[in-house]
Amino acid sequence: MAPHSLAATAASFSPAAARRQVKNVVSSRSLVSFQSHRMNSMSIRSRPSSLRFKISCSAKKETVDKVCGIVKEQLALPDGTAITGDSKFSELGADSLDTVEIVMGLEEAFGITVDETSAQDIATVQDAADLIEKLVLDKAA
Repeated sequence: MAPHSLAATAASFSPAAARRQVKNVVSSRSLVSFQSHRMNSMSIRSRPSSLRFKISCSAKKETVDKVCGIVKEQLALPDGTAITGDSKFSELGADSLDTVEIVMGLEEAFGITVDETSAQDIATVQDAADLIEKLVLDKAA
């Protein structure tokens, strides 16, 4: 079977352009659509759904630091434990119940509500921080 090939397209984003959808790009095998979501992320989705990409900007350092503190508190980790945006909850010893408690702590600390589907996609501190910033922006809008 021949590999999938996609035509390359260059795009630059200005504040005005970031608010608009970027035109669809068609390959010989599938339709790839580009969408901008506010100014902090861009999703690239293709059909069939087995090919899925997501490009997004990282959350602010302050948000990541606050999430690190909440995770450290919820998991009762020793003071010397290093937690970064790349830290995976599972590698910090969190089980599924701990992850639910972390999400509840984040909801309380940031005044947001995380739906079950989004909560299942959180594996790292960075995932949580990115989702929080998105939900905070959505709530403000």
